[in-house]
Amino acid sequence: MLGVSRTVIREALRQLESEGLVAIIPNKGPIVRELTLSEARDLYVIRAVLEGLAARLFAENANDGDIDRLEKELDATAAAYAEGNTELILASKNRFFEVLFEGAGSETLSSMLGTLHVRIWRWRAVGLGHPQRSGQRSKESLADLRATLSAIKNRDAALAEAILRDEVTKAGAEVMRLLENVPRNL
Repeated sequence: MLGVSRTVIREALRQLESEGLVAIIPNKGPIVRELTLSEARDLYVIRAVLEGLAARLFAENANDGDIDRLEKELDATAAAYAEGNTELILASKNRFFEVLFEGAGSETLSSMLGTLHVRIWRWRAVGLGHPQRSGQRSKESLADLRATLSAIKNRDAALAEAILRDEVTKAGAEVMRLLENVPRNL
């Protein structure tokens, strides 16, 4: 029906299963996995540590061109926030983090973060676009990303790591607050 072999479909499903996005139910087949709040908490804790490490490594390893690219993506993120378009905000923040991960200079870390972002994107989208999102959260997030960039420009790796860890922790807390009373089928 799709013009591809069953082998390609099976391999794609195995990949999605390994990323935690699909569950294979015996005698039933593949289904999209339901993410739990407990899993979301775990993912945000792990994300805070790994992204903090990426900020540290970026500050230690990035060249001036990498820093300029990061600043450019932060400017695009600020413009997306000003526009208020959730999809644009998520896309621009993803580009910011892609530059950060690349400039960190660790393929292993970049790969781990890529897998983590695939698993957490639904929670991030809900956190950014929820109608009851804190009015201050967007300003706080941008301020934290600007402070991270400032620490990177000053080559203060420990500070860059601490700021970004704190930012991700606050993002996770906001998502948990928003989803406390929401049905768990996201």
